[in-house]
Amino acid sequence: MANLFIVAAPSGCGKTSLVKALIAQTEGLCVSVSHTTRAARPGESHGKNYFFVSRQEFDQIKKEDGFIESAQVFDNYYGSAKQTVRDLLESGTDVILEIDWQGARQVKKSFNDAIGIFILPPSEAALRERLTDRGQDDKSIIDRRMQDAVSEMRHYDEFDYLVINDDFNLALTDLSTIIHSQRFLLSQQTEKYQSLLNSLI
Repeated sequence: MANLFIVAAPSGCGKTSLVKALIAQTEGLCVSVSHTTRAARPGESHGKNYFFVSRQEFDQIKKEDGFIESAQVFDNYYGSAKQTVRDLLESGTDVILEIDWQGARQVKKSFNDAIGIFILPPSEAALRERLTDRGQDDKSIIDRRMQDAVSEMRHYDEFDYLVINDDFNLALTDLSTIIHSQRFLLSQQTEKYQSLLNSLI
């Protein structure tokens, strides 16, 4: 089976941009599209960035045990569909879940070999600047996001790897190195090259 990666980060750390760039340069790797009750942001589309659903639709899927994980982030809800993730893994495609630490805990219960990667900003000042430069939120919302970020960052030690997003290209290289390192584990290589190994030994 392929690898399941969890990538988490406080808002404003560049997680989405890093994962997007990683996907563009890495074969056999995709993001599992999550469901969310939040409104689409400019440039986002249904089925590509998220499945944008109503709270009622979200609750129905959760009631039917259709999510591998789900969590409330700020005033909205997010969830990753179980069947979507399983189908991708069984097809041999490595999957990234862009979720928070709460979701990561839930995923680990079902997929204890999932690899967790936590992205951090280089400093508190840099994080505030990035949130401000977005131009999407007023000061009160930015202050709230900063408080929540500190709370989220306290859970960094529940993950397997840390990536500091100071220089984007360096952070992308670090992220790519982690992904490829997992593909070269003996168990992964044995499965991939079983026919070759059988012919050699």
